[in-house]
Amino acid sequence: MKFNPVIEHLKTYEPGKPIESVVKEFGIDPKEIVKLASNENPYGCSPNVQKRVAENVRSMYRYPDDTMEGLKSALASHFGVEKEQLIVGAGSDQIIEFACHAKLYGGAKILQSEITFAMYRIYASQCGASVIEAPGIAHDLDLMYTLYQEHEPEIIFICAPNNPTGDCLDAVDIENFIERIDEETLVVVDGAYQEYAAFKDQHKAIDPAKLIERFPNVLYLGTFSKVYGLGGMRIGYGIARKEIVRSLYKLRPPFNVTTLSLMAAEEALKDQDFVTRTLEKCDEQMNRYIDFAETHGIGTIESYTNFITYMFEGATDSSELADRLLRKGVIVRDLKGYGLNAIRITIGKSDENDKLFHHLEQLLASKIR
Repeated sequence: MKFNPVIEHLKTYEPGKPIESVVKEFGIDPKEIVKLASNENPYGCSPNVQKRVAENVRSMYRYPDDTMEGLKSALASHFGVEKEQLIVGAGSDQIIEFACHAKLYGGAKILQSEITFAMYRIYASQCGASVIEAPGIAHDLDLMYTLYQEHEPEIIFICAPNNPTGDCLDAVDIENFIERIDEETLVVVDGAYQEYAAFKDQHKAIDPAKLIERFPNVLYLGTFSKVYGLGGMRIGYGIARKEIVRSLYKLRPPFNVTTLSLMAAEEALKDQDFVTRTLEKCDEQMNRYIDFAETHGIGTIESYTNFITYMFEGATDSSELADRLLRKGVIVRDLKGYGLNAIRITIGKSDENDKLFHHLEQLLASKIR
């Protein structure tokens, strides 16, 4: 059977290893497994969200409200935008997919940092587009502008904060960069971890309303999968000028977000106290990871997210280290596939982090190769 030849060379996205796989593969009690690989909120979601979902679980036989009126109104109020400037997707990565299909055709190109969210490349490649990368671990906006001038890409992706490294550009630097970009080029600003960045440093905080008011070619992305603790509900959103949203809507399948996901996201937005508590706990535990790294001579990238990147030199091999931790029931993300001898660790609860530190310290002391 013949398929689109583009598919042959596509790489599939590799998610963090699920707990069920570790149980099956190593026979470890699931209660003893710590998953610190997928940047989920270890504190779950707001109790108010759980209550509303439980109360409405019998509504699953109904198709969702495809206007998404309730959630759009809540998002519009939260960000100070109009409902017509919003599009909701099954995770913010679905909005990335819409953007790629809308802009990438006829030998198109995208521009991104070399080490960033894998789905930019995957969705672009699905459309037959070429991927131009700015080398380096962090976003180098001067280099990206040089490559923009040379290659004239249809889409530029900026991940702020960046996944999988955790670093984050200042908002003003992003704005100054976009100011130099032609309005025919779509600039996607991915703010999946923005709540964490804004909590740590207001210089990193992006105001989507001001951004799209100033720039007609910007699509801002947000998600409920991280600080709101709704990764399993698969719900995200895009904010842009109305003409961009109208075009993306033509690519949106009907009922692309479930009834319960819409309810959960709407309720989650109301409980900002839960968000603040989550951010405070994450920051407290993040400091433990920084102290551990300093004590054990591990390199880090300053993180503005709910995860931290540990960089290794010399004989320590990140893939072997991640595998040994896995066998101890601690799931982290090896970044060797990104060309880094590093692991990415989600900041868990205190007891989860205790377990990670215990096993990691032992493995480092044994001079693991």
